Amino acid sequence: MLDFGREICGNLHAAEAREWLVTNGIGGFASGTIAGTLTRRYHGLLMAALQPPLGRTLLLAKVDETAVYDGISPHSDQHYPLFTNRWSSGDVEPEGYIHLDRFHLEGTTPVWTYAIADALLEKRIWMEPGANTTYIQYRLTRAAAPLTLEARAFVNYRDYHSTTIVNNWQPDIRAVENGLRLQMFDDAAPFVLLSSKAEIYPEFDWYEDFFLTIEEYRGQNDIEEDHIYAAFIRATLQPGASFTLVASAVEQPELDGDLAYSRRRAHEQRLLEKAGSFAALAPDSIKQLVLAADQFIVKRPTKRDVNGRSVIAGYHWFSDWGRDTMIALPGLTLTTGRPEIAATILRTFAQFVDMGMIPNRFPDAGEIPEYNTVDATLWYFEAIRAYLAATGDDDLLRELFPILANIITWQRRGTRYNIHMDEADGLIYAGEPGIQLTWMDAKVDDWVVTDRIGKPVEINALWYNALRSMAGFARRLGEDPAQYDALAEKVRVGYGRYWNPKTGCCYDILDGPDGNDASLRPNQLFAVSLPHSPLPFDRQRSILDACGRHLLTPHGLRSLSPDDDAYIGHYGGSQLIRDGAYHQGTVWGWLIGPFVSAHLRVYQDPALARSYLLPLLRHLAGHGIGSISEIFDGDPPFTPRGCIAQAWSVAELLRVWQETDGEGGGMRNEE
Repeated sequence: MLDFGREICGNLHAAEAREWLVTNGIGGFASGTIAGTLTRRYHGLLMAALQPPLGRTLLLAKVDETAVYDGISPHSDQHYPLFTNRWSSGDVEPEGYIHLDRFHLEGTTPVWTYAIADALLEKRIWMEPGANTTYIQYRLTRAAAPLTLEARAFVNYRDYHSTTIVNNWQPDIRAVENGLRLQMFDDAAPFVLLSSKAEIYPEFDWYEDFFLTIEEYRGQNDIEEDHIYAAFIRATLQPGASFTLVASAVEQPELDGDLAYSRRRAHEQRLLEKAGSFAALAPDSIKQLVLAADQFIVKRPTKRDVNGRSVIAGYHWFSDWGRDTMIALPGLTLTTGRPEIAATILRTFAQFVDMGMIPNRFPDAGEIPEYNTVDATLWYFEAIRAYLAATGDDDLLRELFPILANIITWQRRGTRYNIHMDEADGLIYAGEPGIQLTWMDAKVDDWVVTDRIGKPVEINALWYNALRSMAGFARRLGEDPAQYDALAEKVRVGYGRYWNPKTGCCYDILDGPDGNDASLRPNQLFAVSLPHSPLPFDRQRSILDACGRHLLTPHGLRSLSPDDDAYIGHYGGSQLIRDGAYHQGTVWGWLIGPFVSAHLRVYQDPALARSYLLPLLRHLAGHGIGSISEIFDGDPPFTPRGCIAQAWSVAELLRVWQETDGEGGGMRNEE
């Protein structure tokens, strides 16, 4: 399905605009463009998670290959550069992409096919599941004579958020069996470049001024980078033969490329088998998303469980976030037939509950989680409800029930950041100056772009849903549900305060510092899409229709109506400008999930609801190939921006694809 010829491969702009991603299940990844140019600081062939799932460090930046081939005479060798570099001078040199005949995905593995006279050379890149090891395999699939491949390997050693300029490193680059061992400085973790079928020679030279075009677009200060040319590689391939270059932070990785690739393919085949009939009967695009879902699930060892699990919110720059994890959990794990992963994630986060809150995120450095979120904890209830509905696992519910009861107690009496229940109407109030607590959490220095202090509409939809779910949990376990039922009823009555008869939909915020906020945002959709709705049916329909008319785009929902004076339709520029637009009109792909769920509830037409998903399935061929982007411009043509692969974007598309299968899909109206 995801297969490009020269119409994309031979167009530098188009080839650079499409990025590939492979991951290893412990937070490490490799990524780049079809063209082979480095356009981001996050591009590289081995971004190792040295403290899984974080501590992500660039080790191998790129490999520049040149094919030496004639096919006629040993005295007329021709050199074909297969790599492309963009320099700060503005030059693109060499233009190796002109030899790229085809690019496609095999599962999640990117495959390049180069046409070299009458020869075809394939290159594959993948990672070993569970290890900081990248494989780069070359196979001569067609030729009239042997082909020699010569390559330069460029290395680095820096945090994935930063860039490197020429410095005084004196790396220890030494020969070992089958290749080289590299240690960039005394305290750096060593890594290896190995091959059982190629010659690898140590080198040392700085190559300066690789130009990072996306970082320039993003208004970053560091838009150039230098890398160390550390190894020269040579291998001669007979027709049909292959060799594999292995870059690894593991001392003795597997060197048999065919064996390693068979493990990767077997891993992905098991993922499709676990998804069962959902994947088997689905179109290829949904199968691709099942594989993409696995890229976000990572190990997070804890003191209680070395096999703990979490979810990377997005690639390239996010760590694991509590909010994103809980929203994404049903689509990433339950829809794909992996409930055991869901259970482990729920147990992992239970270990970090503190003062009635789960963490907002785990920092890139250090082990102290951050708790600045009001909604992640409420999404935890919904994740557990979805898990229970899929599995009937009362043992896990019984294990977590005391924690959930304690969370509700904290929410009622008050916890961090002035999060507390207002006894007058049962609604949750949250916020204090300088703190961002909802999913609209952009902050630049001391400026919180959308602070949303007060009673946000989606927080209390989640609060109501959590209380109704908790009452159901109590009944299931033989506990008394009365307090949760009574409290939920109070919230239902109080929720009526959100209705704004002038607009025919809900206020976004009640009781804020400046009163009630009537901005038309997608947040009120959750009062329709969640299993337990506090609204009567006529108001549900009115909300859905208003969001459809003003916020819906082919790639998700705008974060603010274009009719609002504060609307910003383009996302780009400096961090100040970008974050100022992040939730002020920018389209979010994940919001297609609640929109489709709400549409299904209101109109009870699975086929019609599913039709809203088709443009995002076509988007798999752009930006992050085989995945779904984080955000898009609010204005047409809705250009993809932000992360090339976002967990909740993928997850919500999978969740509602299953929900709209036509078999009881309209039965979500539980109120």
